[in-house]
Amino acid sequence: MRELNMALVDAIGDAFNANDIDAVMQYFAEGATFDHAAGPNENGIRFEGKEVLRGVFGGLFEKVENVHWKTLDARIAGDKVYCEYLRTARHKDGSEESFLSVDILTIHDGLIVHKDTYYKQRTA
Repeated sequence: MRELNMALVDAIGDAFNANDIDAVMQYFAEGATFDHAAGPNENGIRFEGKEVLRGVFGGLFEKVENVHWKTLDARIAGDKVYCEYLRTARHKDGSEESFLSVDILTIHDGLIVHKDTYYKQRTA
């Protein structure tokens, strides 16, 4: 079992920043859920189960040349990690995007059981 500490948080971030779906998925529990910021429900849209999440995150990595989350701040409180990011992406068509986001990760036994994402919606 992995201990919840900043080294684990950094390792999770490194896996996402490598755009490596296998590296990312080693940090998720089988029954993990992901609440995306956008969607029709009060929690955005919920994705459930490790294989579903593999498809969601893998789809993102396939859609872009590169996506990167620069950590602006990260804090651990109990079984939760609060991370502020500057998310940047370069799409395969050459366009780029950037926005601020926050992830709240709930971690049990060293694995993410819930990832809740919030971000700024840019309109211009």
